[in-house]
Amino acid sequence: MNPTFVLKSFLVSFFISFILCASSFAQDSTLKFTPGVFKDNAGDSIRFIQKSHNLRIDKPIIELNNKQINKRVKIVAATNLLGYGAAMVALYSTWYKNYPQSNFHVFNDMAEWKGMDKIGHAYGVYAESLASMELWRWTGISRKKRIWYGGLSGPVYHTVIEVLDGFSSQWGWSWGDIGANFIGSGMLIAQELAWDEQRIQFKFSFHRKFYNDPTLNQRSDKIFGNSTAERFLKDYNGQTYWLSTNVRSFFPESKWPKWLNIAVGSGAEGMFGAQDNIGKDEAGHINFNRTDIKRYRQWYLSPDIDLSKIKTNKKGLKLAFRLLNIVKIPMPALEYANGSFKIKAIAF
Repeated sequence: MNPTFVLKSFLVSFFISFILCASSFAQDSTLKFTPGVFKDNAGDSIRFIQKSHNLRIDKPIIELNNKQINKRVKIVAATNLLGYGAAMVALYSTWYKNYPQSNFHVFNDMAEWKGMDKIGHAYGVYAESLASMELWRWTGISRKKRIWYGGLSGPVYHTVIEVLDGFSSQWGWSWGDIGANFIGSGMLIAQELAWDEQRIQFKFSFHRKFYNDPTLNQRSDKIFGNSTAERFLKDYNGQTYWLSTNVRSFFPESKWPKWLNIAVGSGAEGMFGAQDNIGKDEAGHINFNRTDIKRYRQWYLSPDIDLSKIKTNKKGLKLAFRLLNIVKIPMPALEYANGSFKIKAIAF
């Protein structure tokens, strides 16, 4: 499947989620209660922290009556149905209908792009499910319901896209994509059920690639696009995916800064084709052959900043930090590639 829509759909759902939730969080994140433990509609306990005679919820959970909950559930359901339906119609009209169709078939693309597209699938579904989960949190439904509703929404949405791929002659249903989708979703669900937070966060970074060889720049323009926005979505040579771990969450009694994470990243270089660096024209004649360029994986170890742990009383800043926390901030890193280590002053 073309990865462009994976990130586009995530970005749309992410911003819809927080736009809808922002006003509610701004007014409801601090409430007064009688000291004790409040039970939500499903009987889940919500913990409170004493602060200056007021009690504030240590998670963005809101006390709502059944009427308010039902109203918000309808809003979220309608937003999902209308938004996703419109996105599917737009995707088919602008993408799939321009390519030849076929009978439903399976396509094995596990050997393509050195696995970077599969990591991209896992990341896209993780981020999209995270946004959906926050949207369901806004409704006030029980903890487990919003985890499962949100966590499974990503792979369900992308399964529909896989079906469209299955009827496209140039692609096909990919079991590798399906597996990657559920890995991303499972990572979110497992952490929420175990810890009620994301201690290991999936993140993304990008840098645009430029080459001294004009033919490589021309090839990149052809397969990845001319603009930076297209390269951001398509160029696997410039993408890095990270697992960023909040150390303090695992060792709460330590003096390790709450905002300082350790991130392990993975990228790849030298890819000017899905499986090899050979390009062909419409007649099947080779018009690009750079098999002399090595295709290889890169691994990184780098510090990272957990923006969600930065203290601020500004609701707008809190919202911005949550939005930006799925992006890895460029920082120094130790890189391992081609059997050797090197230090990078800034790693994207």
